[in-house]
Amino acid sequence: MPRGPHSERRPGELNARAVMIAKIARGEIQDFTTDSGKNAAAVALGRMGGKARAAGMSAKRRQQIAKKAAKARWNI
Repeated sequence: MPRGPHSERRPGELNARAVMIAKIARGEIQDFTTDSGKNAAAVALGRMGGKARAAGMSAKRRQQIAKKAAKARWNI
């Protein structure tokens, strides 16, 4: 089965794809993509990702990660 631009499964046959589009239009199945074609759930998780991760870490752990990133970036 072919995959779309974001690895979603899509019917390979033309008629099956037309049926899927018709079902989305009628509301029988839900299309989980945004206007830009991205997965809506992934967009929502991406918005809170860094802030939520930082809030769950201690200051010491954030400092360790920052030092590791600086070392990798500047090859110190």
